[in-house]
Amino acid sequence: MQYRFGVKQKALSAFILLFLLILPSIVLAGHGEPAAVKKGILLIAFGSTMDEAQVSFDNLDAAVKKSFTDVPVRWSFSSAIIRKVLAEKGRVIDSPVTALSKMMDDGFTHVAVQSLHTIPGKEYFGILETAKRFEGMPKGMSKVTVGKPLLYSDEDMVRTATAIAANIPKERKAKDAVVLMGHGTHHSANIYYPGSQYYFSNIDPKIFVGTVEGSPTLDDVKNKLAKSKAKKVYLIPYMSVAGDHARNDMAGDEADSWMSELTKAGYKCVPVLKGSAELPQVVDIWVDHLKVAFKNLDS
Repeated sequence: MQYRFGVKQKALSAFILLFLLILPSIVLAGHGEPAAVKKGILLIAFGSTMDEAQVSFDNLDAAVKKSFTDVPVRWSFSSAIIRKVLAEKGRVIDSPVTALSKMMDDGFTHVAVQSLHTIPGKEYFGILETAKRFEGMPKGMSKVTVGKPLLYSDEDMVRTATAIAANIPKERKAKDAVVLMGHGTHHSANIYYPGSQYYFSNIDPKIFVGTVEGSPTLDDVKNKLAKSKAKKVYLIPYMSVAGDHARNDMAGDEADSWMSELTKAGYKCVPVLKGSAELPQVVDIWVDHLKVAFKNLDS
């Protein structure tokens, strides 16, 4: 009887030992277990209040979803002013912070954020800082990467200039000039605009870059136009969307629009209301940057 009791006692001890060994994994599965990996993409554009600009966003959205077929894609606008105007119209667009917060609440552990801005200026660096905060937050996301904006490297500049030059209307003759209107900024990244002039000049000496809020200015462009001897000018936005700046500052009827100013100077102007995000070759650059950011989620 004592022998049988000893066997039972040993069996019970072995069971208790086994239970104690697997207990940590049971507890871990309940509360401490790392969340299952869930990857997502967040696209962040400056934004636009104009319905006509939506074609650019739709084009980008379609291209990203084609390349990342099984990955959820969400959107955000970085401009608070644009979000406010849209909200007053009944259209609510999340800020980058709100969009990432919602993704965190929805269980996303790894998020590739893609900047849809043209240059690495204030908006882009704001995105970098926001991504860094979410990645470092207690119980936050495991990994948040950020894809480069359109213009970042020498290769980006070459590809962008080549793509835009290839999409100038076919009816444009060699003697006609092309003026690209960029946004411009007081940030040091404004250097990408005069830098762009170098790349465009290597392709076509009658393509000129100007900006609304930076340099080169419209006066700089006028000086170059005068030397070009051109009589006809194609006005094209050097922005992702043909929004307010393109339709009003560039091609508007106001006396101070670029078209009005150049018409008064004796040029025949032909506005082309198509943003760079409507051009497949340009969109490919943003998508390629996103592919790098997405790959880095695993590093």
